[in-house]
Amino acid sequence: MPLKQSIFETKEALNHSFAEQITQLLKNGILENGRASLVVSGGRTPMGLFAALSNVDLGWEDVDVTLADERWVDESDDASNAKLVRENLLVNFASKANFVSLKTQHSDASEAVAACTLQLQQMQTPFDVLILGMGEDGHTASLFPCSDQVLQGLDMDSGNAFIAVQPTTAPNQRMSLTLPALLYSRKIFLHLTGEAKKEVLQNAIDGQNESEMPIRAVLNRADVELVWAP
Repeated sequence: MPLKQSIFETKEALNHSFAEQITQLLKNGILENGRASLVVSGGRTPMGLFAALSNVDLGWEDVDVTLADERWVDESDDASNAKLVRENLLVNFASKANFVSLKTQHSDASEAVAACTLQLQQMQTPFDVLILGMGEDGHTASLFPCSDQVLQGLDMDSGNAFIAVQPTTAPNQRMSLTLPALLYSRKIFLHLTGEAKKEVLQNAIDGQNESEMPIRAVLNRADVELVWAP
């Protein structure tokens, strides 16, 4: 599908404009359904965006926030996406939001798929806003091309919302939304910064093998808006 692109000269300009766009989408969701849902990704890229969003008073008590994926570590661990979200997004006005963590007390992520699925049923779906990132290998969420689980995660007929993933090129077991769960979103953004990621994205667009670069599976099936700055 054609990729809509919002290109900014600076990360600061991106964060300001992107936060405004997300705010409006969440407000629309609250007006239409009484609640809205926001799915975010971890990593360094969204930290400035999280800060901008946290300072917007949009009725956060009516917003459910969750993650596209999570490393299977304790939430006190610096590798935890939940820790990143709690410290950078769920502060200021956004501290009123309802956060749906993907990490459970199960020792193995595969044992927690049912619990995560049950939690997801409490959220407004389709998701109002999904913000994806992308790795240098073309993975998105924790759908890693190196993992034995990649084909299961990309299976549109699996009937599963979550999958436990063990990457071979990255640390930590993960819990990830599957491709069909990710696609069950009203608005999907791909948030990237830097020239290197732009080149990876172009390689994804130019190729065909979805398991080789899982971001292709999203781009091939959904209207995605790229939000990018150097």
